[in-house]
Amino acid sequence: MSSKAKLRTFASFMYQANSWKRPRKVVARLECSLQPIAGETDMRQEVDIRYIVTSLEGTAQHLYENVYCQRGQMENLIKLHKAQLASDRMSCHSATANQVRLVLHTAAFWLMHGVRAAIPRTNPLAGCEFATIRERLIKIGARVIEHIARIRIQLPTSCPERALFRTVALGLLLSGP
Repeated sequence: MSSKAKLRTFASFMYQANSWKRPRKVVARLECSLQPIAGETDMRQEVDIRYIVTSLEGTAQHLYENVYCQRGQMENLIKLHKAQLASDRMSCHSATANQVRLVLHTAAFWLMHGVRAAIPRTNPLAGCEFATIRERLIKIGARVIEHIARIRIQLPTSCPERALFRTVALGLLLSGP
């Protein structure tokens, strides 16, 4: 991977394929970067072009970054919901039981989404998948002490994510009701 920034630009134009009844707006994202050649010291230029066809109004950059890419992000979240939380498993015999399972999986999804949002952006776990966060922050041994007005969690002194666990817990506490 090159340390130089990628050059990126956007363009839009009207285009009509033979099978289309009318011309449509096409948005193009063009990206150029230098990539190292394996086993050599030279660099090669790499060009990446993406096209989307749309009927929406707006600048090419806005349509690509704020509409198209955000749609992709939604699909990634749905994939996380299904794959990392096993929410597509509906193995109960009754539809009501399966609906309750889906509601519980959705609650778990929002909890994990909140945990990930509470992780500081500078931490490597901030962009991790739910399974990694679950392994590093949730599936840990701890001592739970219940008091009348609060619950204390004592982590072992050898816990590598002790400070992060505290930051996330305080972040979730502040975002609560």
